[in-house]
Amino acid sequence: MPKEKVRKGVIVVAGLGTRFLPATKAMPKEMLPVLDKPVLQYIVEEMVESGIEQIIFVTSSQKRAIEDHFDRNKDFEAFLKSKGKLDRLQPLIDLTSKVQFFYTRQSAPLGNGHALLCARHFVGDEPFAFSDGDSIIDAKTPVIKQLMKVYNRHQAPVIGVQRIEDRAAMTKYGNVFAKQEKESRLYKVQKFVEKPAEKNTSPHGLIIGGMRYIFTKDIWKMLEKQGNGKDGEIWVADAANEMARKKKFLAYEYDGQYFDTGNKGALLTATLHFAQKDPALKEIISSHC
Repeated sequence: MPKEKVRKGVIVVAGLGTRFLPATKAMPKEMLPVLDKPVLQYIVEEMVESGIEQIIFVTSSQKRAIEDHFDRNKDFEAFLKSKGKLDRLQPLIDLTSKVQFFYTRQSAPLGNGHALLCARHFVGDEPFAFSDGDSIIDAKTPVIKQLMKVYNRHQAPVIGVQRIEDRAAMTKYGNVFAKQEKESRLYKVQKFVEKPAEKNTSPHGLIIGGMRYIFTKDIWKMLEKQGNGKDGEIWVADAANEMARKKKFLAYEYDGQYFDTGNKGALLTATLHFAQKDPALKEIISSHC
């Protein structure tokens, strides 16, 4: 069977962002800035740098700002050019020229699994990259590109994981129970467990650090069969768990630093990390600490 190229990406951005109210009353939480870019742009850049050609956002009625951000505004560009400031927007212009964007809405907040199902007709039977809109991963080689290489070798779904030593910290994440493969940093998934007690954490120290998957078409059947899970909603993790029980499902310990941005402290941590990479901002931080 010929290998299928991963060309499409799905990003779910339908959450309400209540942890950031009142800031997110009119602005999507995925558009909150980390320095001069919204969180979501970092994720889109990761996908594009990995070779993704088409991205569909699963949104809600409050997310129009996402469409506007990734659309071209020729009048605004002309104004910036007349002021000699187009260079400030040029990276975003260049990004939008490398990928096609599509949008669909999740009609009700029924879980990220339901949101993913909303993208089924767009993806079809192709393998695809999947991410949430909350996590930034700083890596020399984009994490999705790392996972795509694993998929290309094995033609099996794969999730990006991190390995940590702190058992108490592991209770805050989804844990991955898996059998180590001969290939470096690669595991065969046995099951996923959401936030287990410390004594029941993954023996390999594997956690889901940022929601990064390469899925095959098998995920659709698993999602359709899922009954209501936590909070009466449909969850990707439940479907992935079912898939791991029935088919080969891989976990790859990616090279990169994961930043959650789903709460105020995490967003601040991400901002400080990227600020430290800018010499001028690093000096400002140092002078105030």
